[in-house]
Amino acid sequence: MRAEQVTEKILSEARQEAERILDEARRQVQARQEAFERESAAFEQETEQLARRSAEDKQARMLAAARMELRKKILAAKRELLDEVFEKTYQRLNRQEDSAYLDLMGRLLMQAVVTGDEEVVVGRNETRINQDFLKQINKRLGPGYKGNLRPSAEKADIDGGFLLRRGKVQINCSLKVLLEQIRERIEKELAEKLFGNS
Repeated sequence: MRAEQVTEKILSEARQEAERILDEARRQVQARQEAFERESAAFEQETEQLARRSAEDKQARMLAAARMELRKKILAAKRELLDEVFEKTYQRLNRQEDSAYLDLMGRLLMQAVVTGDEEVVVGRNETRINQDFLKQINKRLGPGYKGNLRPSAEKADIDGGFLLRRGKVQINCSLKVLLEQIRERIEKELAEKLFGNS
């Protein structure tokens, strides 16, 4: 074989080998590019899912916060309404006609009296619970009681009702205190009747 033919054969083989290496490199680049695109698509999908979950979590937190705030406002409105109910009840009791008011005070006195020689302290503006009223209660006390209830010269800082005092012992029968005690007992039941189970 001549030198030209040998050179041509070597060049031909070298071209074929270069072409084979080039094809292999193209396949590897193509495979890497496809793998990169798959990874990129998976990463993008995962990023979207994370973003969506994050948005859903944020939305869920915002909804939970909004619901909590709404519950607080509803609870405050209910509390305000109950306060108003008890305040109106207090005002109504305090402004009753004399006969109804004195009937209530008489029943309270009859229940609160321990010995019958207590002192009855009333508010500064109280005019209905007086000496004549206490005389009637003393007559009604009956046996076992001294029948010596008397008005105190001292005035209390109350609007309605009275304080029953014997020595250092005092029973608070003011309308405010009585309504607070009643409220403690019936508020839950009243709230259920007014607002249902909400």
